[in-house]
Amino acid sequence: MGVCAGIKRNGGRCTVSVEPGKTYCHHHDPSRQEARRRAASRAGRAKPSREIVAIRGRLSDLAEAVLEGTVDRADAAVAGQLLGTVVRAIGMELKIRETEDLARRLEELEGLLEEGDGWRDAR
Repeated sequence: MGVCAGIKRNGGRCTVSVEPGKTYCHHHDPSRQEARRRAASRAGRAKPSREIVAIRGRLSDLAEAVLEGTVDRADAAVAGQLLGTVVRAIGMELKIRETEDLARRLEELEGLLEEGDGWRDAR
């Protein structure tokens, strides 16, 4: 078995073993670049952003402080509403990104159909 010919982000050589006849590992294979991009895009949509995780922590801390009596309930209610507004804005931003991504992908598919094998004309 050989070693991947890829270069890591830090500039060092990749040390992953590759099958005989292969030059690159999965992470560095140029022919898999688009698949890696799509996977990264899906992964980015699948996990909560750091911002959401931080807000969840703040809301939890705020609730605990109200129960302990160290934060006024009215102040906590306003802070909770403001944090909720931030969460909704983040959700809207994600929806916009997803819509833009779908529109871009649809344009790519339409372009492929137009330059393709006349499939559109055969319908």
